[in-house]
Amino acid sequence: MSLSNPVAIWLTLGIILMCAELIIPGGIVVFIGLGAVLTGVLWFLGITTTWTSALVFFFIATMVLVMAFRGVSQKLVGGDSHIANTDENLDIYGKTAQVLETIGPGEHVGRIEFQGTQWPALGDGQEIPSGSEVTIVCHENISLLVEPKKHVS
Repeated sequence: MSLSNPVAIWLTLGIILMCAELIIPGGIVVFIGLGAVLTGVLWFLGITTTWTSALVFFFIATMVLVMAFRGVSQKLVGGDSHIANTDENLDIYGKTAQVLETIGPGEHVGRIEFQGTQWPALGDGQEIPSGSEVTIVCHENISLLVEPKKHVS
């Protein structure tokens, strides 16, 4: 295939891109391929006769197709859309951890085990002995701020 047959180039490129959507899902590559196919059709009909006008049409057509139909295609096909909590403090607040090294008194940093990982921990000013359970309050730089676990009687 040479540059002397632009219709074949555009149509082949478009078909390859639309088939690539099966491998690279996301709902955009198919619209790029459809823009290439439309450009090939315009060239075949004689509406576009230069590479410059073909490229301009291709870019404009692709943008219009993506903006107009991507939302519709996402609703029809679906996909993985998950909105997760991005505040780590909310994820860890109120969770229980085990004290590995005594925390406190004052600003003395101890160590806790939380979710299988050891963390430096700061207390609320009182000594929290090794082996105790604590409740996580929040992050304090790279340490976790904890308080003694309150046992309900």
